[in-house]
Amino acid sequence: MITIAVDCMGGDHGPRVTLPACRNFLGRHPDAQLLMVGLPDSLRAFSHPRATLVSASEVVGMDDPLEVALRRKKDSSMRVAIQQVKDGAAQAAVSAGNTAALMAISRYLLKTLDGIDRPAIAGQIPNAKGQATTVLDMGANVDCSAEHLLQFAMMGSALVSVLSGNDNPTVGLLNIGEEAIKGNEVIKKAGELLRTAAKAGDLNFYGNVEGNDIFKGTADIVVCDGFVGNVALKASEGLATMIVDFLKIEFSRNIFTKLAAIAAYPIISALKKRMDHRRYNGGALLGLRGLVFKSHGSADELAFGYALTRAYDAARNNLLDRVQVRIAHVAPLLVAVEFSVQPDTVALA
Repeated sequence: MITIAVDCMGGDHGPRVTLPACRNFLGRHPDAQLLMVGLPDSLRAFSHPRATLVSASEVVGMDDPLEVALRRKKDSSMRVAIQQVKDGAAQAAVSAGNTAALMAISRYLLKTLDGIDRPAIAGQIPNAKGQATTVLDMGANVDCSAEHLLQFAMMGSALVSVLSGNDNPTVGLLNIGEEAIKGNEVIKKAGELLRTAAKAGDLNFYGNVEGNDIFKGTADIVVCDGFVGNVALKASEGLATMIVDFLKIEFSRNIFTKLAAIAAYPIISALKKRMDHRRYNGGALLGLRGLVFKSHGSADELAFGYALTRAYDAARNNLLDRVQVRIAHVAPLLVAVEFSVQPDTVALA
C-alpha cells in the first residue's frame, strides 16, 4: 500500500475540492490509502475503507505570514500532514495551501538531504511535443548560486526518470542565448558545473536553452532560479487560457464560424486537453528527507487529483532514493551554502 497524507483544508476551496478528489483517486488506485488531515467537522462526512481521518485544530491561511504558519499554528492541517511523513506513517504529503508556509514547514520538519542546500519546487509546463517540460525551481528560491542550479538539475533528473521512465533525460540551463559565453556570472558558472557533471556521466546536459525552448520541449528539464521559473509557469497558464478563450469567441461569431467549430471540434478538443494546465498540477518539493507535493491553491477537483497521482507515482517509484543517489555522484562539485529556515519564496497559490 502507498500511503499519502492529504492536507484537506489547504487552498482556495478546501474540502469542497479535496474530498471529492480524494474519493476519485482512491477509486483509481486500489493499492493506495489516504490519511485525511483536517478539522473534524469538515471531514466527518467523508468515509472510505482506505481513508483514515486525522484531526487538526488549525488551518494555515493563504495569506498567513511565515511566522504564524511555522511558529504559532503548530496543529495546522498542513503541519500535521507533513508530520505524518516525518513519522513514517505516510510516504508523501500533498497540500494546496500557502506555498511559502508549505516549504518552510516541510524544511523545518523533514530537513534537507545531504548535499542539498536549498529545496526546489519542480513543476511541469506543457510543450509542443504533446508532453511536458519539467522546470525547477518554480518559486522556492528567488536568488540561486551556480551550485544550487546543479543541485536542481540532479534532482530534476531523478524526478523525470521516475515520472516518465526515461533514465537519461536531457537538462537545459535557461539563459538569454544558446552560446556558453552568454548570461550573468552565476549562469556561466552553472554551465561549467553542468558540463563537468555531464562529462562524468552524472547527467545528460543539453546546453543553454531560451524561454521558447520550454514550450518547444527542446530539453526534458529546464533549470533556473525560482523567480524566473514562477514567471514562466504563470505565463504558460495565461497563454493557455487566452488561446482557449480566443477560440471560443472566434467560433461563436456567426453561423459559419459555428459550423466551422463543429467540423474542427476534435482538433479543438485535443488542443484544449494538451494545454490544460490542470493535467500538470502537483509540484514536487525536491531535496527534502521526505516527499511533499504542492498543488495550486486554486486547483479544482481534476487538478488536485493529478497532484495526488504525482505524489503516488513518486512514492511508488522511490523518488527519494533516486535523488539521494544522483546527488551523491556530484557531491565533489557542490559547495555548501548557508541557508536560513525561511527561504525566499514566490507563492504559486
